[in-house]
Amino acid sequence: MTAPDKPAYLEDFTPSRGVRPPRARFTTDAPSVDLTGTWRFRLHPRAEEATDGFEEHGYDEAAGGGGPAWCDLPVPSHWQMHGHGAPAYTNVVYPFPVEPPYVPDENPTGDYRCGFDLPQEWPEGPAVLRFEGVDSCFRVWLNGTELGFATGSRLASEFDVGPLLRPGRNTLAVRVHQWSAASYLEDQDMWWLSGIFRDVTLIARPEDGVADLAVHAAYDPETGTGTLRVDVDGAAGAVVSVPELGLEEAEAGAEHRVGAVEPWSAEVPRLYELEVRTPGERVRTRVGFRTVELTGGTIRVNGRPLLLRGVNRHEWHPDHGRAVPLETMREDVLLMKRHNVNAVRTSHYPPHPDFLDLCDELGLWVIDECDLETHGFEPLGWEGNPSDDPRWEEAYLDRIRRTVARDRNHPSIIMWSLGNEAGTGRNLASMAAWVRENDPSRLVHYERDWDCPYVDVYSRMYAPHAEVERIGEGTEAPTDDPDADAHRRGLPFILCEYGHAMGTGPGGLEEYQRLFERYDRLQGGFIWEWIDHGVRREEADGTEWFAYGGDFGEPLHDGNFVADGLLLPDRTPGPGLAAYAKTIEPVRVVPDPAGGAVTVTNTWDFRDTSGLEFRWWVTEDCQSGPPALVPGVGTLDVPVLAPGETAEVPLPALPEKQGGGESWLTVSVTLAKDEPWAEAGHELAWGQARIGAASAVAPVPAAVAPADTGGTVLRIGPGEIDTRTGDLLAIGGVRVGPLAVDLWRAPTDNDVARHGVSVERGWRAAGLHRLTSRLVSLDWEGNEFVVRTRVAAAAQGFGMRVAYRWGAAEGRLLLTVEGEAEGQWPGPLPRFGVHMTLPETLDRVTWFGGGPGEAYRDIAQAARVGHYSDTVDGLQTPYLRPQENGNRVDARWLELCGADGGGVRVEGAPVFDFAARRWDTAALDAAAHTHELEPEGKVHLYLDAEHQGIGTASCGPETLPQHRLEAGNHVLRVAFTPVG
Repeated sequence: MTAPDKPAYLEDFTPSRGVRPPRARFTTDAPSVDLTGTWRFRLHPRAEEATDGFEEHGYDEAAGGGGPAWCDLPVPSHWQMHGHGAPAYTNVVYPFPVEPPYVPDENPTGDYRCGFDLPQEWPEGPAVLRFEGVDSCFRVWLNGTELGFATGSRLASEFDVGPLLRPGRNTLAVRVHQWSAASYLEDQDMWWLSGIFRDVTLIARPEDGVADLAVHAAYDPETGTGTLRVDVDGAAGAVVSVPELGLEEAEAGAEHRVGAVEPWSAEVPRLYELEVRTPGERVRTRVGFRTVELTGGTIRVNGRPLLLRGVNRHEWHPDHGRAVPLETMREDVLLMKRHNVNAVRTSHYPPHPDFLDLCDELGLWVIDECDLETHGFEPLGWEGNPSDDPRWEEAYLDRIRRTVARDRNHPSIIMWSLGNEAGTGRNLASMAAWVRENDPSRLVHYERDWDCPYVDVYSRMYAPHAEVERIGEGTEAPTDDPDADAHRRGLPFILCEYGHAMGTGPGGLEEYQRLFERYDRLQGGFIWEWIDHGVRREEADGTEWFAYGGDFGEPLHDGNFVADGLLLPDRTPGPGLAAYAKTIEPVRVVPDPAGGAVTVTNTWDFRDTSGLEFRWWVTEDCQSGPPALVPGVGTLDVPVLAPGETAEVPLPALPEKQGGGESWLTVSVTLAKDEPWAEAGHELAWGQARIGAASAVAPVPAAVAPADTGGTVLRIGPGEIDTRTGDLLAIGGVRVGPLAVDLWRAPTDNDVARHGVSVERGWRAAGLHRLTSRLVSLDWEGNEFVVRTRVAAAAQGFGMRVAYRWGAAEGRLLLTVEGEAEGQWPGPLPRFGVHMTLPETLDRVTWFGGGPGEAYRDIAQAARVGHYSDTVDGLQTPYLRPQENGNRVDARWLELCGADGGGVRVEGAPVFDFAARRWDTAALDAAAHTHELEPEGKVHLYLDAEHQGIGTASCGPETLPQHRLEAGNHVLRVAFTPVG
C-alpha cells in the first residue's frame, strides 16, 4: 500500500494559484454578501489530496465517508480556540523539523462548508470571493468547481467566481492546512493558530466598474495646499469628487491642485470623503493629505520631524485569538490615544484593514509590516534561510505586493516594513526595490540588516541606552564597509522594539525618552508590546486564569514569553502603560513653587495647546487618614504654545499650610472639550512639586521604663518583643508575625531575563532565596533595645550584619533597621527591607505617598504623591506568571485596618516602599499561574528601604547602574502605632 498523496501545493514555493491580482479595499455600491457566521467544519489529522466530495453542492454530511464528524464553527475564528486541537506557542523556533519546503505528515487540516443564498437582485457578470485572512494555506471550491489555493495568512486573497454563481442556494467549500511551505515565512513570535480567522465576502465586480484605485494626496507645508491624483484601474471615464474641497467629477489619473487643505497628522487626523464614479459603480474612501519624506537625515511629515511614541501591536483577543472583533480594535486605538501613544508598528504582519481605518480616523502613525518572519533559521546559523534563496523570491514579492496593494490608501501609514527577523538576503532587497518603484511616497523599514543598504531608517531592537546615545551623537562604532557605514550614519534612527513589557516593568523608559528628545537623529521607538497573549481558561469552580506556552501540552514551547504586553490579556492596562503614558506625555509641566512659576512645554509635533485646560491644586497630608486637605484650587492662564514652544507661567499666591503634614502642588493638563478618542476632562499630563521642605523627621527614642510581662515579653511603647528571640509579637492589641530583614523577592520576568543578562540566576546560585538568620546578641543600648543578627545562605561566606533598634516616642514603637554587607556579594540585592505578618482581617489599606498604582525605582513615573485607599487584593497586579508586584513607593505613612477601623499604622522617616499580600514571597515564587496562589490566612506586609530596579532584561538591556541595589550599608526607619 502507498500513503495517500499530499497536495503538491503544500510543499511548493509558489504562493498561490488562481487568485486575482491584489487590490485596495474600498466601500462600493456594488452588491455584496457577508459570508461570516456559522459554517460546518471537520478536522483531519493529515493533509490529503483527495476529498470525499465535501466540496460538491449536494454533499451529504451523514454519508461522508466515515471520516471525522462535522460540527458548527464560527467564521471568523481559529479552530484551536474552539476545542479542535490546541494552541501552541513558540517565540523563535519552528514547531516542526526545518527542511524547507517540506512539512510534517501530521498536518491538521480543516474542511469548511458554507451554504448561502444569492440575492434575487444579484447582477450577472463578474464577482469575487474575498478572504481577508486564512492561516496558513487554503484551497477553495464554489459549487464543486475548484478555484485555486492561496498562502499568506494575514493577507487578502480574491478568486473570480462570477460564472460559477447560481440563482438561489450556493455552496462554498474551503480546505485549510495548518502547515505548508508558507509556514517557513510566518515564524512570528505568537501562538500557532489555524483557520479562516478574518472576514469572507462575496462582492459583485461590474465590468464597467472600479477594479482598483490608488490615492495620492500630498501636502505642501510651504503653501498649505494639497494635490490629489486618483489612479483608477477599470472602466474608462472614471471621475473623482471631493465635495468638501469643491472638486466635482474631476478626471481620474490627473493631478489636481485642490487649494488650501487641512493636513492629516496623527495629532490632527483630518480626513476628507472621496468618491470615484464609473458608469457601473460608485466607490468611496477617505483621504488624508500628507507628505512623508526623508530630509536632512530625519523622518518628516508635512515638513516637520516626528518623534514616534509607539507600541508594537500583535492582534490578540483572549477568547478569539487573532480573530479580533471590531469593537476590540477600536478599544485598542482608544486606549493608545488616551495613554499618549502616537504610533503603532503592526508586528509582524498587516492587521485587519478595519484597524488601519481606525488609525486613519483617530490618528496614529503606522509602520505597516509585511507578513514575513523566518526567525527559526537563526538558531541554525541562518543556513537555508529563504531570504537569500532565489526559489522563494516570488513568495517574498507576492507578500509585499499584497501588503502595499491592500493598504496604500491609508494616510496613517508612513513606512512599509519588509518583515521582521528574517535575516538578510537578496529577496529582501528585491522587496525594497519593488516598494520604491511602486510606492515612493513612503519610507522603507527593515530592522535585521544593520548595514541598511536598501532601507530609509536605521532600525534596531533593544539597544542599550549607552549605545543609543552614541548613535544619537554619531559616534557609534564603524562597520567594515566604509560606504555602507557612511550611508547608515546619514539615516534617522528608531528603536522598532524596546522596553520589553514582560511582567513587572519595564524599567528605563524615562532614560530612553530623554535621549530621543536630546538628539535629532533619534526619532523614538516602539514598546514591545501592546498586550499579553494569554488564552482565557476557566476552572470547574468558575475561576478564570490565562494560559501561556506549555499549558496546552506542547512538547516545544517558550513559556510565558508570549505575555509581554502593556495590557493584561483582558485589556486591563498594566502599570507599565501608566508609566509609559507619563514618560511620553505631550505637554511637560514643571512646577516651581519656590520660584512662583510653572514651566510648560508643548512636546507635540503638530498640534498647539489650544483646547487644553491647565488646573492646579494644593493638597496637604492631614496625617491621620482620609481625606487629605485641599486648601487651594484654580486654573492657570497658559498662552497657546506652538509645537516645541515653552512658556514660564506665574503661579497664583499659594495657600499657607494648615497643619503639620506635607503640602504638594499639582498641575494637571486636561482636554477642555470632547475629542473623538476621549471626553473633556481627560488628563494628558501632570506635574508635581512639594511646597517647602519634607516634614518627616526621624523621632529620637525617648527614655522608657520597659514593662516586663513575665520575663519573656518586653513592652516598648505599644510594642511587645520576645526577650529570647528579639521577635516582634504585637503592636497594641494586634498580634503580628515575626518581623525580619528580607533581601529576596520573587524574581520578575526582567530579573529572570530569558533573552538578556539574568540577575535571578546569580541570586539563586548565591542562595538569596534561602537565607537563614543567626541571633548574635540582644540588649539595651541607651534608649534602644538592639537585636543583632547575621543573615547568610548555606555554603556561602558572605552575609549581612543586621541590627534592629527598637525604641519608643510619643506613643509609637520606633524601629531602625541597619544592614551591613560583609564579604564578596556576587551581585546586586533584590531588596532591603523587612517582612512581617498581620491578621487577615486587616485588608483595608490607606497611605500617603506615591500612587495609585504599582511602581519601582526605575518605573515610578506615574506615581504621584497623594492620599490613596485600596484593599490588599486590589494592590496586586495579576501578571500571568506570578512574580514580585504591587509595590508602592515613597509612602510617608500607611494604615492597614479591618472593617471595625482597628489596625496598624506605619510611618516612615522619611519614606518607605510597601507591598501587602495574602501569600508570602516563597509562594509567589513557586506559583506558575495566579490562580495557584492560595490565601494563607494572614496578610504579609513588606516594608522596604530600597528595591533593585526592574530594567528590561527579559529581552533587552539590564538594569541601569543608577537603579541597581548594590550590597553595602542600608537603613530603614519606620514607626508603628496601633489604630482604633
